[in-house]
Amino acid sequence: MKTARRTRRLAAALLAAALTGGGLTVAAAPAAHAAASALVAKLPITSFSALTVDSAHQRVYVADSNLGYYDNKGLIAVYDFSGERITTLTTTRHISGLALNADGSVLYAGGREGILRYDTATYQPLASGTAGTDTCGRSMAYAGGKPYHTTTYANSMSDCDTTLTYLDNHLADNTWQRTGWQDSGKLQLEAGPGDRLLMGQPVNAKAGDPFLAVFDASGETLVRTAGRRFADSDGKGALNLKDMAFSPDGTKVAVADAAGTRLLNTADLSDAGTAHPALPAGSAASAVAFSGDGKYLARGASASGSTPDLLLSPADPGDATAPLEFAFEGSLDGDRVAPRGLEWSADGSRLFAVTTNTAGNQYWLHVVQPPAAQYDARFTGGLTHGPAQAVAGEPLAVRGKLELDGPAPAEPPKVTATRTDANGTHELGTTAVRADGTFTVLDEPDLVGEATYTVSFLGDLTHRPATDVTHTVSVGKAASAIALTAPAQASMSTGVRITGTFTAHGKALPERATLTVQRTDRLGTGTLSSVTVAADGTFTVDDLPRTRRETTYTVSWPGDALHEGSTASATVDVTR
Repeated sequence: MKTARRTRRLAAALLAAALTGGGLTVAAAPAAHAAASALVAKLPITSFSALTVDSAHQRVYVADSNLGYYDNKGLIAVYDFSGERITTLTTTRHISGLALNADGSVLYAGGREGILRYDTATYQPLASGTAGTDTCGRSMAYAGGKPYHTTTYANSMSDCDTTLTYLDNHLADNTWQRTGWQDSGKLQLEAGPGDRLLMGQPVNAKAGDPFLAVFDASGETLVRTAGRRFADSDGKGALNLKDMAFSPDGTKVAVADAAGTRLLNTADLSDAGTAHPALPAGSAASAVAFSGDGKYLARGASASGSTPDLLLSPADPGDATAPLEFAFEGSLDGDRVAPRGLEWSADGSRLFAVTTNTAGNQYWLHVVQPPAAQYDARFTGGLTHGPAQAVAGEPLAVRGKLELDGPAPAEPPKVTATRTDANGTHELGTTAVRADGTFTVLDEPDLVGEATYTVSFLGDLTHRPATDVTHTVSVGKAASAIALTAPAQASMSTGVRITGTFTAHGKALPERATLTVQRTDRLGTGTLSSVTVAADGTFTVDDLPRTRRETTYTVSWPGDALHEGSTASATVDVTR
């Protein structure tokens, strides 16, 4: 999540403003730092290619593809089911694609020039197999007692999406052979029960109507049992594949498509009679996975704010039970589910989700244990702020209230907040919710104009995310002030000395203020030399008056982008 640095002085001032100021009431929700899961591991990778789960040994494998240069090293991070990293496997070349054999004793990893194998009990490398050179990243699957992998060779990474990709078979003697199936683009593989193998084609410039195909992998030769392209006669409705998964019994295929979730009959890839509900508005599908017990269909997405990035829906689309919803937002959780970043344990007790940030260069592993039920959460009463006039560079408190249905959370809930102004969106970190549901977001806006505050509750294991609440504040300039101390009477011979103090509230000035000085007497008005304010805010004006009688000295500061100007005057009776 997001954190904002504050000095001790500012924190105290903001707290005082929160306690004594009026107007801002933001209610809090359950501990929603990570929203979806209590167990989160920061992955030691900067790119992501594959996730696979070994339920026999309770291990999770995550591969860092590290494509881009042929000599890049690869990395496979190994975790247990509680999110603890067990070991890290490094390779001399990039890694892309992972698969486990039927009993989980051997891990296969797609290397640049071959297929690497590891003993999952000792993590020691086994004899590697040869393979065609791959420069774009392999997909791997273990089906019918054999590992399959894709091979794509391109001279440039920019050509990977359209280059011809081959489907190859890794043989028992650690050699390989072509299956004869190939097409353009980075083909994706998925194994399923009953010796089935699923292959999908992402949309690309050479495939305006991509395919999905099911194969029987039980024999020596792959036999296609079903195939489908999805565009209609007008070219509409083409598949935009993000991920795919077999149901535990192998009768259904779920597809994460840019347009939503497709549920297909495995036998002929026809549409199943009832479809799953659409993802929430603003979500883009990224991953899909059935739980091993057949209870859930996990659907991953990319969404902002409290819009869910992960939904655990009943596997049966005819079941109207509300899905379990989780949102990810910020530096403790990532911002979205990574493409193909969902896998379940065999018994369905845990879902492993890989999330990434918006830039796609940081990754997290979440271990989600689905609760028996989830309850709603909502913000009530809108947001308010105090003080009533927000000022640039001065403390501002935004207040609200969050209501939670169901049981109270075990830990104090938290909300996250952002401020959006002319300079973009700024993360304000997390704020704890009080026992009565109220919370106060503390900030110091640093730009004059409209600032919109958005408060989110991302949910927790037993509460769904709440719809974001927003509040727009007009931020004005901070005040400045000039105070003068002048003699009541002075003479032309000895001169006039006026001392003063200058104060600018809000954000500190980038440099010392320079004040203009005017003198008005019976001969008219003239501008004297300007004065620069000292570090402690004091200044001195010295003048030799030019005539007798009342003389008025006016000291002014014009202000700047964040501060109002100020003026002060003093009148002196000048004698000869």
